Amino acid sequence: MKESFNSTLLASLLGAGIAFSSIANANNDDPIKLGLMLPYSGTYTALGEAITNGLKLAIKEQGGQLGGREIEYVQLDSEANPSKAPQNMSRLVKGDNVDFVIGPVHSGVAMGMLRVAKQTGALTIIPNAGLEAATNQLCMPNVFRTSHSMWQDSYPMGKVAYDQGHRNVVTITWDYAGGKEDVAGFEEAFTEAGGEVTKRILVPFPSTEFQSYLTQIASLKPDAVYTFFAGGGGVDFVRDYSAAGLKESIPLLGSGFLTEGNLQALGEAGEGVMTTLHYADTLESEANRKFVSAYQEAYGELPDTYAVHGYDTGMMLAQALYAVKGDTENREALIEALSNVHLNSPRGPMTFSESHHPIQNVYLREIRDGKHEVVDVAYEQLEVPDDACKM
Repeated sequence: MKESFNSTLLASLLGAGIAFSSIANANNDDPIKLGLMLPYSGTYTALGEAITNGLKLAIKEQGGQLGGREIEYVQLDSEANPSKAPQNMSRLVKGDNVDFVIGPVHSGVAMGMLRVAKQTGALTIIPNAGLEAATNQLCMPNVFRTSHSMWQDSYPMGKVAYDQGHRNVVTITWDYAGGKEDVAGFEEAFTEAGGEVTKRILVPFPSTEFQSYLTQIASLKPDAVYTFFAGGGGVDFVRDYSAAGLKESIPLLGSGFLTEGNLQALGEAGEGVMTTLHYADTLESEANRKFVSAYQEAYGELPDTYAVHGYDTGMMLAQALYAVKGDTENREALIEALSNVHLNSPRGPMTFSESHHPIQNVYLREIRDGKHEVVDVAYEQLEVPDDACKM
């Protein structure tokens, strides 16, 4: 099924007269060029660096080669700026003649990249941006995702909340696409189970003035609150929620990005907060123990989800390029090899759906003593329903 699907999609692009990037003309004795279009400045710098570190660690473990060929990195700062995305993507594909583009972090940047990916056929691997459309409405054979969608990490929490005895909840997020996609996933599963969403609160983006909303939540007295905020906004919300005295009486649930990378900043306010995400550095598996140890040795810090995204991108490339013996000229074979990758990832087993989205476990995590402890597998091998993928 997957073989015929990918062959059909590739044929459709070829039939449409799309000019593939310079990969088709590459000499297999030349280095493989990896174009990294990630944020290396600004708010998302740490995410871009973690993805890059994970990627380079994976390739280092392969002896610095992929499919027997040396690697050349071309790093370009996306600045998390959507308006520059088409120009930056074109520069990597047409100017630097990269073999693969890896990026971005920001979903708005991904939209601009995808337009160029469609025009050029450039092989693109998304190691973070969670916009649903990338592997749904805008899916294409030359685009893969090694991260997640907003829905995939939030949907499992809906059933978890119901199973915990919560029957009415309030949801709260920023009024922007990513937050609303995340909350919608939770609401879908929670209402399917029989729960009721008492109110959805939308906060103007990127405001972190939460006090009036917390007062409103206190007056509604829901069984629990589900939220999506991230970065500094996530820290502010969790701290304010605790300071308002709500945490003890109204459990706080969220997507994993509420607390990911923020444990130290959250301190005591984060204790007991439960989230769902496709990774935790405390996962008990041999693959994760080895990864955490190697990452700490290489970079002097614990890895996070973003580092795993980069690492799995590198391992995906390693497996696919080994299968095709480093040949990047046969595009159909290379896309087929990428599609059929099976990873024993630090996050657990991972394969790819026909829309090239990862099929992976989602874990229920609770902050205990300043760590994300894995409570359970919230959903085993969850596949995203990319029904609009009609390539």
